[in-house]
Amino acid sequence: MASNENNEDQSSLLKIRRDKLSALQEAGNDPFKITKYDQTHHTDEVKKLYEERERELLKDYKEPSELSDLKTAFEADPENKEKEAAFRTANKEAYEARRQILDKDAVTVSVAGRMMFKRVMGKASFLNLRDLKGDIQVYASKDALGDEAYDDFRKSDIGDIYGVKGFVFRTMTGEISIHATEMTLLSKSLQILPEKFHGLTDTDMRYRQRYVDLIMNPDSRDVFVKRSKIIKEIRNFLDGRNFMEVETPILVQNAGGAAARPFFSHYNALDEDVKLRISLELYLKRLIVGGLERVYEIGRVFRNEGVDTRHNPEFTLMELYQAYTDYYGMMELTESMFRYLAEKTLGTTKFMYGDIELDFGKPFERITMTGAVKKYAGVDFDEVKDDEEAKRLAKEHHIEFEERHKKGDILNLFFEEYCEKELVQPTFVMDHPIEISPLTKKKPDDPSKVERFELFINGWEMCNAYSELNDPIDQRERFAAQDAAAAAGDEEAEHTDEDFLIAIENGMPPTGGIGYGIDRLVMLLTNSAAIRDVLLFPTLKSLS
Repeated sequence: MASNENNEDQSSLLKIRRDKLSALQEAGNDPFKITKYDQTHHTDEVKKLYEERERELLKDYKEPSELSDLKTAFEADPENKEKEAAFRTANKEAYEARRQILDKDAVTVSVAGRMMFKRVMGKASFLNLRDLKGDIQVYASKDALGDEAYDDFRKSDIGDIYGVKGFVFRTMTGEISIHATEMTLLSKSLQILPEKFHGLTDTDMRYRQRYVDLIMNPDSRDVFVKRSKIIKEIRNFLDGRNFMEVETPILVQNAGGAAARPFFSHYNALDEDVKLRISLELYLKRLIVGGLERVYEIGRVFRNEGVDTRHNPEFTLMELYQAYTDYYGMMELTESMFRYLAEKTLGTTKFMYGDIELDFGKPFERITMTGAVKKYAGVDFDEVKDDEEAKRLAKEHHIEFEERHKKGDILNLFFEEYCEKELVQPTFVMDHPIEISPLTKKKPDDPSKVERFELFINGWEMCNAYSELNDPIDQRERFAAQDAAAAAGDEEAEHTDEDFLIAIENGMPPTGGIGYGIDRLVMLLTNSAAIRDVLLFPTLKSLS
């Protein structure tokens, strides 16, 4: 019964808003016919501008000496009404003296934003206006606006978007505000925002109605502003190293470059089935073959897999490839870039993620995958002779595996079980087994391992890098092994990409390559608990 009453109340309030809009339109004041507004400043600029003007104009101003004495006396005896009245009178006189100086050379501005609060007090009102940069208080009065405009404002609703022209002043309580001389309703809100003091706290609704989340939660908005800055600074860093940004296909015949299940689509014009890319790798390497020595791409990739706090089926990946370097070159680039991003976006290389202090200023630790398993699981896979001994060890340690798995696969399972959670500070894990690295060069001194690393921070894999395999004969053999794995039931195995093989048969220089999960990086640098908190519109199950 209560639910029905709430729905009826909601419907009634929504109808009132539509009726207000109709009245405005009938009076010739349709806000939706306004096509532009001359916004001269954002709220943060207004405050900064006023503070600068205030310092300049008041540099020779001296507060009356008795004001300080009266304040001290009142604070020492706050119940004394005479002392309170004397202090308040002197304080008001000093305020009016400052206002006289400042109002002679007033700062005039024009701002626009959403009204988040209003308090009507007869012939004068206060409202709070929110724009991209923050909030500012506006003082609206009948004397300054005129009877008709003030009456229209009194009928406004929280959520309406206004343009406000006026001069800036500081209230007696010290708040920088705008004294409105003109107010223009730019858009009528026909929906009701969540209650001010609680904001939008329903997590699922925050993701589904991100627009309301951004209106109500400044912290959420700041995350996405910072995300944009992080991506901008990545581009700046790579531009400084002479990388070239490129774009490659999203719909592909062969979704390779990673171990993941793809999504499928269909070209009607060509009558061909295609897949959505799961990585950026193979096309970028084709460009290295073509002589573009340093290339990168930031783009969405799509993997038909689970959804959790660190995974979303579509996510932002950055991959880069640099000719004539190896995985050590990629380590240097990665460490330098992560340090640069922390300094540019946070102003420091030490910062908190949850209750953990991360330090990007110190040299990143380096450890081999075999060394990590030996350190944290107590098993030395360099001493394991064959696949059967590896499987026996897995059974002893209660690690699940599949019969098709080889020694290198099981080493990786041990690493995932025992090591990842231990790698909190930035750590490069190096020299993976060949079985799980089909696109990577073998180590010259140990062909069972490859020149590959993953960077782990907070127990998360942050990036994956190789000395890229450029031997087309070896690459064909690796693809054949992946085809066999797919035939044995591995849904995430890669398949032979004949055109890619032809490309590297033309000759690909020694190359270092790396892929970064941008969303996880943003999670770290914004102290966000879940990947959905850093995706504007994360994947959600349909309500219908």
